[in-house]
Amino acid sequence: MNSSHDSHVRFRGSQSDQLNNGTSSQQHSQRGRRQPSILDRVPLSTKNLFVAAVGEFVGTFMFLLFAFGGTNAVNSAPDEGQPADLSANPARLLFISLCFGISLAVNAWVFYRITGGLFNPAVTIGLMAIGAVDVVRGVVVIISQLIGGIAAAGVVSGLLPGELYVSTTLSSDTSVVQGFFIEVFLTAQLVFTIFMLAVEKHRGTFMAPVGIGLSLFITQMMGVYYTGGSVNPARSFGPAVATASFPTYHWIYFIGPILGALVASGFYKFIKVLEYETVNPGQDDDGALDAAQSIPDGPASKDPEEAAPDSHRGTAPGTSGSHAVPDSRGSTNVGSYGSGPSLEAGRGQ
Repeated sequence: MNSSHDSHVRFRGSQSDQLNNGTSSQQHSQRGRRQPSILDRVPLSTKNLFVAAVGEFVGTFMFLLFAFGGTNAVNSAPDEGQPADLSANPARLLFISLCFGISLAVNAWVFYRITGGLFNPAVTIGLMAIGAVDVVRGVVVIISQLIGGIAAAGVVSGLLPGELYVSTTLSSDTSVVQGFFIEVFLTAQLVFTIFMLAVEKHRGTFMAPVGIGLSLFITQMMGVYYTGGSVNPARSFGPAVATASFPTYHWIYFIGPILGALVASGFYKFIKVLEYETVNPGQDDDGALDAAQSIPDGPASKDPEEAAPDSHRGTAPGTSGSHAVPDSRGSTNVGSYGSGPSLEAGRGQ
């Protein structure tokens, strides 16, 4: 009798615990559930377009704010004891080049997962040409970038004392034709760097902003003296608006970079059609295939994945213990350029 009563009590107690646990889990689920927002009524495509526009405006503004600020500081410095000719002043050339290169590297890294960190209408047009950015988003982003350039030049002009000395102009011995083609080749270098380091997904994609910043640095080292080293319509258009000064050859800072971006796009598509990955394969491998092939035949080596060293297993986030060497063909996902980098080509796809 007592045993039956005890078991009855225990049953009732366990049932009560289940009810309590169910109630608490339901309350926890309700507390953890996100409250409806007015943004939920906005279509996702519209929201993403808005984020891309705002992100590119802010990113372009921050990139050019520090680049213009540093350039204006060195160009406004007294010339006592300094050569008057910029070509004879390598320290000033180096300083300006570093201002643009480092500012781009930092801000591109910051905004890379938000918008892709483009900050340049020519780069955007190049990405549109290879299909990495759709036309509607590209047009909206270009407008944001131009406005960001104007805002950066205006803030630097009002924030720092003296006049604004960051406009892009041709040197006295550089013709318009020379300046145009200088801008074409410099921009092609920058855009192709972006294609191979950021658009093409590989092990080093997460370091793409550093390489892109260095690419801009070397273009500035060559171009600052001759053309001002624009390679970016927003970079030239902003100071021109802020100073209300448009030289007759200002068009080279639009057409030159755009043509350079299209040249880089054409070459990129060309090597993709020829399957460049097969020329120098294995650049993203980690040696797992070589380790598996070096194991002698025998009963203990029927499964190369089991025989491979543990150090080669599960090294990529989101992968299992087995480790397959990805095929480099078709691993590029140009359509997801703005969504952030993939650490390893072909992993998790």
